[in-house]
Amino acid sequence: MWSRVAAAIVDVFVYVVVLNLFVEYLPRVISESFTLSLLTAALLKGVLEVVVLAKNWVKARFRQASTPFGKAAAGFLLWVVLFGSKFLVLEAVDFIFGSRVSLGGFFSVTLLILVLLLARAAVRRLLRPRQARRPTANPTARGADPSC
Repeated sequence: MWSRVAAAIVDVFVYVVVLNLFVEYLPRVISESFTLSLLTAALLKGVLEVVVLAKNWVKARFRQASTPFGKAAAGFLLWVVLFGSKFLVLEAVDFIFGSRVSLGGFFSVTLLILVLLLARAAVRRLLRPRQARRPTANPTARGADPSC
């Protein structure tokens, strides 16, 4: 339980850093204050978690589909989820924060989401315990004599 909470907090901090870099370097991305950036990052965390759940559900339906029509329908639904998620993010931010926060348009929010997810994955990989990153070498598995 606590590891999930800690991971979510780290994700929000990563999102704040990425979002503020976008605010600084992309003129169309606007946040009036750090507090709004922090709240926007928390909102993005929630919305993106819902989108990832929906995407995984659709991917499971795609794998379960046995007919070409079923695969095509699931593929189209996956496209709708991935494409529509950008508008969901834009509308959620606009609804909650109004003109005080703007993520630009479709292309800037697409780039933002991509960078958010890549940064989150990179930080999670860095913070993963060392044992989980690399399997330990077993000298006997390679034919080495353990008595040496």
